[in-house]
This record gives sequence, structure tokens and C-alpha cells, in this order.
Amino acid sequence: MPRPPNAQLTHIGFLVRDVDAMISFYTRVIGLALTDRGPYRAGGEIIFMSRSPEEHHQVVFVTGRSDSSHVSILNQISFHVDTLEDLRTFYATLVAEKVSDLAPRNHGNAWSIYFLDPDGNRVELYTPSPWYVAQPFGQDLDMTEPVATIMAKTEAMIRDNPTLSSRDDWAGRLASTLVSTLKVD
Repeated sequence: MPRPPNAQLTHIGFLVRDVDAMISFYTRVIGLALTDRGPYRAGGEIIFMSRSPEEHHQVVFVTGRSDSSHVSILNQISFHVDTLEDLRTFYATLVAEKVSDLAPRNHGNAWSIYFLDPDGNRVELYTPSPWYVAQPFGQDLDMTEPVATIMAKTEAMIRDNPTLSSRDDWAGRLASTLVSTLKVD
């Protein structure tokens, strides 16, 4: 079996009880900045935080954690892959493996494949796009289409989004936010 394309662990999503307390803590103590916040597609709210202008999010909080001790706090495990073509390679492998809940998504700022591992944990493989749009945002994605088609469809999908900018411009704004957040008085 050939070696899979490169995939690096980049962020983890947690189910949380008190999202505002979590945002405050991770901002004050860890130095993360809030990058986006909005309604979650499964209900509740999703929050994205990062300390790197290279990563839109390193931590994700999703509201709705139960007080029940048997409910996992893990929302997902996410791996960055190098290119959209690598993501398509993973997609073909996941189809062949017949993974559960295979769900490719176009987030505008990234292309993702979500699925369940054999133990039922949600996993994401993703690669960033050259653009930024506020999150949460997404549509179903056909990973069988050529890279050029996916790129063109993504650009058309986000063209009129008022939050659209280049990924580089967004990273510069986040870097400025992080500098001001981390200043010691």
C-alpha cells in the first residue's frame, strides 16, 4: 500500500458547557484570539480560536456539552493536508475504506472531508483555500471534480460574500490582533 499524503494535526474541537468562560480563559491564559463565531449546523454555536496567523483555528468550541459523564467532550480531530490534490487522494482512500459519515465540505476558506474513525470519533482532513470568509460557512463539496473546477466553484460561491478577503490579508489582520492581545501592560 502506498504511503498516504502528508497530514498534520492542527486543531481539536471540544463540546463545551459555558462557551463565554472558555473564550475568556483561552484568550487570557493561552493567548488565543477569537477568529470567528456563529451558529453551528447541528444546533447551538461554534467558536473558532487561534494563536497563529497561519491557522484560522487551532481550537474549536461547540456549545451543547451535557453534564452526563458518558458523553465525549471531543467534537473532532483535524489534520492539515498540503494540497487540494492530496485531499482528493484521501477522499478516494476513504471511499475505498467505506468509512462512516463521509462528508466533504467547502468552507470557502478551506476544503474539508469529515468522517468517523472505526471507534466513532469525528475526524477532519482539510487544506486551506487562498481566500478567507467568515465562519461558520459551508456547502457540500464534490471531491471527484478536478482541482481547477473546485477552485472555480469556490471562487464563484464566495465572490459576493461581504467578508471575502485573501488569506494573506486575513492572516495579517489576525497577526495584528494577536500582537495587541499579547501586549503586557
